[in-house]
Amino acid sequence: MNLCARAVLFVIGATSSAGVCTSASMAAAAQDTPPAAINAYVLGPGDLIEVSVFGQPEFTTRAKVRADGSIALPFLNTISVEGQSTVSLAISVGQKLRSGGYYARPVVAVEVAGYASRYVIALGEVGVPGIIPIDRPYRVSEIIARSGGLRESGADYVIIRHDGSPERKLPYDKLGRGGDADDPYVAPNDKIFVPPAPTFSIYGQIAAAGNYPIKGVFTLRKAIARAGGLRDIGTEKHAKVYRNGVRSRMGLDDEVQNGDIINIAERLF
Repeated sequence: MNLCARAVLFVIGATSSAGVCTSASMAAAAQDTPPAAINAYVLGPGDLIEVSVFGQPEFTTRAKVRADGSIALPFLNTISVEGQSTVSLAISVGQKLRSGGYYARPVVAVEVAGYASRYVIALGEVGVPGIIPIDRPYRVSEIIARSGGLRESGADYVIIRHDGSPERKLPYDKLGRGGDADDPYVAPNDKIFVPPAPTFSIYGQIAAAGNYPIKGVFTLRKAIARAGGLRDIGTEKHAKVYRNGVRSRMGLDDEVQNGDIINIAERLF
């Protein structure tokens, strides 16, 4: 969110310096944020907001936006706020208070105390799947971080789904090390999904037999290392793989595939 819109103060008839964003600051924001990031947070049902008038404590009201997009304010009764930003609501409330004769030059502040109407959904192999409110523009990497990161069992890519657009597959290692295009901003109602990684099983003369995820290009050499290495009497020369019900020999540089079951044989003396 544009920093100029985080705390909004307006004086009806003359705008307070606290609410003024210079063209220079707006241009700077536009260089490194998407157009939507320049605007203030858009209010919707479920959001908790606080509206106050400087020096008039009797007016201060904290209210949750109703399902119909309205809230009740002193003097003004019920007004619609859905679709408005904190900026436009501050202006609107100030104008209504002034035209109604309640205050001559009201300094109105609107702050969001609880974000609920704008969110993304993180699913799959993340630390804490669920709904994540977004109070400003977030990149995919930030949403993953807020979800507790990727689990060990997760794939090495992230799928992002946006209404009306084809899903995108984003390599996880590029989210932090790539450019802006590799780590795009999310939009409200986006779904971020981390699928489970493909896996292989390994047993026999191996230090830690078990089931392991496959990340990137995974050879038998890497599989043995991932499982703790060979036992003293183990040998990779006679490693066998069971793939789709068919048994075959496997070399150290052969690639492991999803569902492979690898048997590390005992060395013959």
